[in-house]
Amino acid sequence: MTVIEYGDDIVIADCGFQFTDDDTPGVDYILPNTKYLEERKHKIRAIVITHGHLDHIGGIPYLMDRLGNPPIYTREMGALLIKKRQTEFPQLPPLDIRIVDKDDKSIPLSPNMKVRFFGVTHSIPDSTGVIIETPYGDIITTGDVRIENDNGVPVDKEAEQYKMFKDRNILLFTMDSTGVEQPGFSPSESVILKNIDAIVSGAPGRMLLATFATQVERVIEFFNIARRYGRKVVIEGRSMKNNVDIIKHLNLVDTSHIIPLEDIAKYPPNKIMMIATGAQGEEFSALMRMSNDTHKFIKLQRSDTILLSSSIIPGNEKSIQKLKDNLYRHDAKVITYLDSNVHTSGHGKRGEIEWLHKQIPYKFFMPIHGRHFMLKMHAELARQLGCPPENIVVPDNGSIIEIQDKGTKIVKLKETAPSDDIVVEGLSIGPISEVVIRDRKMLADDGIFVIMALVNMRTGRLKKSPDIIARGFVYLRESQELLSEARHIIKNSIEATTVGMHPINFDYARNAVTEDVARFLFQKTAKAPIVIPVIIGV
Repeated sequence: MTVIEYGDDIVIADCGFQFTDDDTPGVDYILPNTKYLEERKHKIRAIVITHGHLDHIGGIPYLMDRLGNPPIYTREMGALLIKKRQTEFPQLPPLDIRIVDKDDKSIPLSPNMKVRFFGVTHSIPDSTGVIIETPYGDIITTGDVRIENDNGVPVDKEAEQYKMFKDRNILLFTMDSTGVEQPGFSPSESVILKNIDAIVSGAPGRMLLATFATQVERVIEFFNIARRYGRKVVIEGRSMKNNVDIIKHLNLVDTSHIIPLEDIAKYPPNKIMMIATGAQGEEFSALMRMSNDTHKFIKLQRSDTILLSSSIIPGNEKSIQKLKDNLYRHDAKVITYLDSNVHTSGHGKRGEIEWLHKQIPYKFFMPIHGRHFMLKMHAELARQLGCPPENIVVPDNGSIIEIQDKGTKIVKLKETAPSDDIVVEGLSIGPISEVVIRDRKMLADDGIFVIMALVNMRTGRLKKSPDIIARGFVYLRESQELLSEARHIIKNSIEATTVGMHPINFDYARNAVTEDVARFLFQKTAKAPIVIPVIIGV
């Protein structure tokens, strides 16, 4: 999410969410912090969406009400994906979605701000960049972008598209930084599809193509390849089915050769192509269920060819290794991007980024969308290409960048907008609790150790030996000696604080036994479970 503010007007570019990793157990998604915007929602004129991937539209159901439900400007594919996701939240008010075309002229949002969309190459149809027109010049954001090329030479349509900028007054250029550390140009999508076509043509049995459901343009071409070789198409995976429904709705490709999964046995193996999710080894994905023989209809065969048309997302290495282990146990032929050129990113590499900089004559530059080191690398590239260092600003989450003196100076203010993470956890939305996350990690690593003790209110002594419940710590039946020692520690610790105490301070007793038992368990096992004492006076 990027916010452009001029006077009493605010325009928001994209409204996505961040996917979680092992550092945030139990969290579904991470949302942008919108407190700054909520305090100024009367100034919000529009949200402009560059394309329909979840990291650009996923926050809409959670945040629109907080932002005053402003109009959303997007192209048709983005609109359909937003509406499809919104059906999962029937309690929310309807959205004001306004479909635009990339060739439309500028759309007035206020007396001082207009917006115009321009087409870019990404991995999903209707991807656009956005031009925000202000009295002091244009602010451009590319969204996610790559450059279609022929061995490092941009194709004619790319050069033609960016000619529109040569005569514009571009005040600020902001651009995707994700691929900046990789040199050169990314492989052309046409090369990827040519390689996949060759693999499908030579596959002796069923062809299973696994990719991201968000790789919509590639999925469209899968249908064309299947038709070329007389194969029926089976779609597996919820997100893949949803996106194929939208492909059908927009009539982007002939899908008449789709068959129900239940009919797969009616056709020879060499007349079947399956398009599925799960190339990242997601535990319950269609491909993982096939690989571990838990899929209801599909059992993998030696004659199958399985192509993983995706790269490895950092953090998914182990799950993908597990998936590949499972697939190889079936003796099927498995092809990945490491074996053949069957995947290219939707984010341009350094060569593409450099080429784009040369097409857009900007005054100020601000890299966006990527980790901080990527933004710094992108800023250095801009400097090497001739942008003065004082005209480059590298933001952090929450940074407020101000263009001053009628568009002649750019600065990063000391003042910042609230930027701490807002998380979605089931039905709950709110700030992330470091304590809760820490406890979840401890539970996952070392488990929980619950103590239940009855204390005689008159004498301060235990009525009986304390009960112990442990989960995820040790197997109790094989740890009787440890439990016996633990009960002894618990009895001594509690009675050392409660005998002779009138009235009994249960908080003090709980704190003491927690500390004593935690120390004992760590000394004996080198593990640090969460210790929860329940002390009841009787």
